[in-house]
Amino acid sequence: MSFTTPSIGGSGSRVGRTFEFGRTHVVKPKGKHQATIVWLHGLGDNGASWSQILETLPLPNIKWICPTAPTQPVAIFGGFPCTAWFDVGDLSEDGPDDVEGLDASAAHAAQLLSTEPADIKLGIGGFSMGAATALYSATCCAQGKYGNGNPYPLNFAAVVGLSGWLPCSRSLKSKIEGSQEAAPRAASLPLLLCHGKGDDVVLHKHGERSAEALKATGFENVVFKSYSGLGHYTVPEEMDEVCNWISTKMGLDGSQ
Repeated sequence: MSFTTPSIGGSGSRVGRTFEFGRTHVVKPKGKHQATIVWLHGLGDNGASWSQILETLPLPNIKWICPTAPTQPVAIFGGFPCTAWFDVGDLSEDGPDDVEGLDASAAHAAQLLSTEPADIKLGIGGFSMGAATALYSATCCAQGKYGNGNPYPLNFAAVVGLSGWLPCSRSLKSKIEGSQEAAPRAASLPLLLCHGKGDDVVLHKHGERSAEALKATGFENVVFKSYSGLGHYTVPEEMDEVCNWISTKMGLDGSQ
């Protein structure tokens, strides 16, 4: 699946980046289907690796959708192409924001959820750059629109970000406070952010700052969990907390 987005070229002419998304892997629920979550992998990874992890979780009522990001040049690698949800020059909230790439990936995730039945609760989550894209999608959900102004079509029951950061944090407060509809949506949206204190790829302080920025912007239902000694990966203790939090926030009953 591909998206072409218009942008302004250096000469003022309109040019478009085309985003060719890779293969999507689906983990079907083992019990009664009550929720569907799109899960976004990290930089250079693919949907298959996370689908294998998610399949092992004790969450029988969830359908997991694990897409693969487009292969595109990435500034942090000197322009070397790899799978990436957006272009990034700095793995933190301090770097320049590729709103065009973020919008394309958020739209791809939303499209994957758009055909779910009306009684199914929806969520989004991810790891590292995937977490950043999930958190960006959460801010679009609260605002009711993408960064480019197009309407955002979904409401989430839960958002999870592991070892990630919040893109576009600098402009978020004015956008949320400037909309009567956005503030209550932001306040009610449950978010779980988890980060290892030993993370040397996306530093713990960036995850912590992102959680603080969300809270300061009016996202009142934010939980931030730190893990001593954890690097840029996940561990069973963290995934156990994710499972418990998702079950509670999405009202899953574990029925077969």
